[in-house]
Amino acid sequence: MTTSTASGMPSGTPGGAPRGMPLAPDTAMARARAADSDQLRLYRLYRTVPTAVEYAETLALEERWIGPMAARFEAGAPDLPDRAALLRALRGRLAAEEAAEDEAARFVAEEASLEQLKVIASEFAVDGLTESETLLPVVARLPFASGLAVFRVLIDELGCGSEEKAHSRLYRDLLTGVGMTLDLEYYVRRAAPESLAYVNLFHWLASRAPEPEYFLGGYAYFESSVLYAFQCYRRAAERLGLSEHAYYTEHLYIDGYHSRQMRAALKSLDTERGLDTAKVWAGVELTGAVAGAAFEAAVERARAAGPSGAAQATGAPS
Repeated sequence: MTTSTASGMPSGTPGGAPRGMPLAPDTAMARARAADSDQLRLYRLYRTVPTAVEYAETLALEERWIGPMAARFEAGAPDLPDRAALLRALRGRLAAEEAAEDEAARFVAEEASLEQLKVIASEFAVDGLTESETLLPVVARLPFASGLAVFRVLIDELGCGSEEKAHSRLYRDLLTGVGMTLDLEYYVRRAAPESLAYVNLFHWLASRAPEPEYFLGGYAYFESSVLYAFQCYRRAAERLGLSEHAYYTEHLYIDGYHSRQMRAALKSLDTERGLDTAKVWAGVELTGAVAGAAFEAAVERARAAGPSGAAQATGAPS
């Protein structure tokens, strides 16, 4: 649930980012691609054992959606000759995004009513209620040491074996605390294309991307960006007096550990066989664009609902 950053922000070299490199996620392209492809159908296909016809349909949907974006971002990746240059660029990208003014994040932190926050929570419920479950296949695609670093993150996401601590359980607690249904299908049927694209992205990164570098770049970026992106949710939860806010606040300290593990995964893969840094960077760009687009769309829906207009969109507790 990362926030977007203002498009067209000045290029520069904060924290080591290559000069002239766009530092804002291309959310406009991500939103157009999501709208031009059947994200609900792709979501369904990703959760089936496909027939030959369904697999061909999956390929066609991916080509309409994520294929062109991945190719564009890989072709446009900055010159990153080694892992050190890659990590400098990533730190610069993160620093620039954190420093950028974000009107959508400001709205969530300072203005959104409880009903508007519920609209946003409903848009991300498809992800939150199943958080990290689709990421496990990437472990088998990586050399052992690199996969082990990722697995440490996923074990933590899944509560280290404790259902009570799993992030998906924390999301259930959040929804229950504000009187929302726990019926996953309810949210699936109503989610915006950008919200479903956000869920589909992580399935693609873990299971469908041509190489695991896409996942490592995307998740290294994501786990680090959450450390500032979730601040607006923390502030909203405090302002609105939410009792079940652990889903938002947990991420603000545990994802520091997660980001270190993702850097360890990159290092291990680099040591094992070398990194394709252009593919890693494409994963960074893809994740920033798709996650940012989902956040923008969710906030737009919340604004459109008005301070008291979300009740019809959030269902009844189950």
